[in-house]
Amino acid sequence: MGEKERPWRILLVDDEEAITSHLAPFLERAGFSVTVAADGEVALRLVEDVAPDLIVLDVLMPRLDGRETLRRLRQAGDWTPVILLTQVGTPAERAMALEEGADDYLNKPFEPYELVARIRAVLRRVQRGGQSLAGARRLCSGSLELDRQARRVILDGCEIPLTTRALTLLEYLMLHPDEVLSRERLLDAVWGWDYPAATRAVDTRIAELRRALDDSAEDPQLIETVIGEGYRFIGRVEVRE
Repeated sequence: MGEKERPWRILLVDDEEAITSHLAPFLERAGFSVTVAADGEVALRLVEDVAPDLIVLDVLMPRLDGRETLRRLRQAGDWTPVILLTQVGTPAERAMALEEGADDYLNKPFEPYELVARIRAVLRRVQRGGQSLAGARRLCSGSLELDRQARRVILDGCEIPLTTRALTLLEYLMLHPDEVLSRERLLDAVWGWDYPAATRAVDTRIAELRRALDDSAEDPQLIETVIGEGYRFIGRVEVRE
């Protein structure tokens, strides 16, 4: 089997054997090659040996937890895509995870099919061995620039004032270009699973973004409404350091 034909290699890191014993075979049936690690220290060693295309990384683990494992990977200049598995996740924690270089996160418990969909979506955004959008300090789409570190949005050379929620929503959309994101998923990602808000809050912030970015709902250049499903960022997103 040639390099272009080989299965995507997944490193699954979780200390709960009850999860990995079921999840690893499921991912293999989905067409992935899977290696399992029970903690972050083992995972860091396996990254060098296995050279995974993507890491599924549990947050709560003994010895070395998922967040610290992610930090060490990024500090070492390793930008292998990472999907974090969490059981708790406030908006602040999730924003921090994205800033530290996570490509996506999924709350436990989850449907294995959802994890497969997230893995495939992340892998579509990167080439083997390439850097994912999660590693970028700045995300750009045409004349729009999002400085993730400074938390500033620039359009046509001018800073655009946005609320914290709207900026985080824009960041999540740009980190998942050309992917249809349901209102429920956006609500979970930006507001948090336990936040007392309805999906209408997502529509309100989308409207705020469109006004600020001068993007028409009828003829969108950046944010498209997918009727009955959610929203999609349709602008081409590029990395700028």
